[in-house]
Amino acid sequence: MSGQADPEVLAFLQKTALDLIQTHRRVVRIALAGPQGCGKSTLCAAWAKADPRVAHFSLDDVYLTTQARKELAAAHGALLKTRGPPGTHDLDLAKRVMLNLTGARARDATALPRYDKLADAPVKPALWPRFVGTPNIILVDGWCMGALPQDAAALADPVNDLEAEEDSSASARAYSNAALAGAYQDFFARFDAFITLLPDSFDVVPRWRLEQEASLRGMDVAALQPEVKTKIARFVQHFERITRHMIDGGRRSDFTIALDDDRSPMEIREGL
Repeated sequence: MSGQADPEVLAFLQKTALDLIQTHRRVVRIALAGPQGCGKSTLCAAWAKADPRVAHFSLDDVYLTTQARKELAAAHGALLKTRGPPGTHDLDLAKRVMLNLTGARARDATALPRYDKLADAPVKPALWPRFVGTPNIILVDGWCMGALPQDAAALADPVNDLEAEEDSSASARAYSNAALAGAYQDFFARFDAFITLLPDSFDVVPRWRLEQEASLRGMDVAALQPEVKTKIARFVQHFERITRHMIDGGRRSDFTIALDDDRSPMEIREGL
């Protein structure tokens, strides 16, 4: 699903949302999960473009500030300085936006948060886009949407070199796991359905993320500078533990869209 959304998947999402609306007779809240580079953004953008009553924002839009993450890292482990792992999002902001959208009337303009990844800072609220009117669907995407916490024993051993070298005490991953068990499950409880885009293995994710980076820069992967490739490889390791856990079943999923190694959908199935 790189470049453009698969029409069959898009039709499935629209049908699923319509069924939920008819069942609940209110605004429905849908979470879309999937690892880095799997095509979440492309799919969400296509869905929102096809249906003006879809109000969409991402977990990527509600990161904590750099300073807040530095304070987390100082208290709980260096890996929390990097945006993305559980514990590094402003979930209170996400919940307020969802509440505002749910209560919006025909002429209300609801601000949708945005985060400037290049500046590593939230965009000023005055510059946030506005969703006008009452949505039928609130769509929130994020790599860990619906993830379940791990058992404490699973945290003992590092899953990659990054954890071994920079989280040898397991403090950062323990903090993220506790956040996932608490505040994130409370946030997830606000959703009516979880849909997951999922490969068979984590092994394809580093390549997908590299391809995504190359696409953003308008070049081939082979043309990326070695230091960029090294940086991306390190970045992806921050997400490896929970992504592997989600692939192995540690997630909420009402529907799973199985992807092949090239991100093409192979199967849509209920549950895990």
